[in-house]
Amino acid sequence: MNDPTVSTLSSDRFLYTPPPSALSAKQILIKPNLGYPVPHPVTVSLHVLTQVIKGIQLANPHADILIVEGVCSARSLNDIAATLTIQPLIKDKIHLLDADTLPLTDYPNRCTKPVRFSSMWAPALLQEVDCRISLGAFKSTQLKGETLISASLKNLYGLFPRSRYKARSPNSRGQLHRPSVPLILQDVYGCIGHLFDAGVVDATYMYSSPDWKPDRSGAGTFLNQVIVGSSLLAVDQAACDMAQVPIPSYIEGIRQNCPFAT
Repeated sequence: MNDPTVSTLSSDRFLYTPPPSALSAKQILIKPNLGYPVPHPVTVSLHVLTQVIKGIQLANPHADILIVEGVCSARSLNDIAATLTIQPLIKDKIHLLDADTLPLTDYPNRCTKPVRFSSMWAPALLQEVDCRISLGAFKSTQLKGETLISASLKNLYGLFPRSRYKARSPNSRGQLHRPSVPLILQDVYGCIGHLFDAGVVDATYMYSSPDWKPDRSGAGTFLNQVIVGSSLLAVDQAACDMAQVPIPSYIEGIRQNCPFAT
């Protein structure tokens, strides 16, 4: 199902047009993929993040922009932001917030048949802001014999507190990998994914890993594209179509199990 609101744009000429909800918003939350101390394509590029912020500021110069991320590393968010040279962006009405330190609330799963979680804990801020934008890197890894595509929806993993969803490693969210990431993504969408007003996939480069490792530097293929739209599912599907990779199973699973999905 193609969404006519999805656009595929050249990353070197990209300037973001935010969703309508951003135009009068007092607070706009951006969830970028910044969870590793490794530059694009492991994380979003500084160029695309900067252009998303500029586009929001042009449309609504009065809004507070909250950049919210929960890392998947032993290093702190501030340390990673310094490594990725994000810190110069954090000024005036732009704030960097660590998702692992924010007050939480329990979000009910609106999908028909929850896979594992009937509700999931995530920052209460998600329901307090006026607009939410997911800015994901575009990544392909191999997990349990299946190709896992990470884009705007999988990017939301960083919003779930490691204190509640860690497994063997305290630095990751291992509970969200069982029974499988594609299946758990149905729960992610049913709990918080449906709240997002827009998705952006930074496919300037596509990260491709021969195994499960999501943070290997130098593993990118140049695509020079950014995909934007109002539906996380449609944006993820359009990114896969653009890159000529198979559509991930979680998209159809969500559309079947979550009748409200767009």
